[in-house]
Parts: sequence; structure tokens; C-alpha cells
Amino acid sequence: MNIYVGNLDFKVNENDLEGLFESYGNVSSAKVIVDKFSGRSKGFGFVTMDDDEEAKQAIKELNGSAFQSRDIIVNEARPKRTDYDR
Repeated sequence: MNIYVGNLDFKVNENDLEGLFESYGNVSSAKVIVDKFSGRSKGFGFVTMDDDEEAKQAIKELNGSAFQSRDIIVNEARPKRTDYDR
């Protein structure tokens, strides 16, 4: 399952994000989205977990929780929209 994680502190890196979710199960990937010009975090990222039940438990327990001084938003990621979807 692909998980959206929002309202991240700008100092959070991919290792931090992976570490947060590892206690819930196997993390396939963790990616913090950065601005391509400045290289600065955009304050959100994505985590992929293989097991849907573990992912749902992580979403349930982490959504609204404090992580590095911010209350994070955690939910199932929606498919990326394209111009054709509008």
C-alpha cells in the first residue's frame, strides 16, 4: 500500500520516515518530496508497505500524531492525477 504522509517538518529525511513506519512492518520504500530547484523538502512524502493490514494499522495509529514537533497527516495515497483526469 502506498501511504501519503503530510505536514512533515522540513528537516525530516527518508531515513526518519522509514524509521517511523518500520515499527508497524516492512517498509519497501520511503520518499520525501523535495523541490527540484532548491532541494528543500516540500513537507510531505510517501511510504510503501507490502502488507496492507500493517499499513492500515500504521495509518490508524500515526495519523494526527506528533513527529518531530509537528502533527502529521497520514492516509492512503490516492493515484496521481494527470491532465487527462480533469
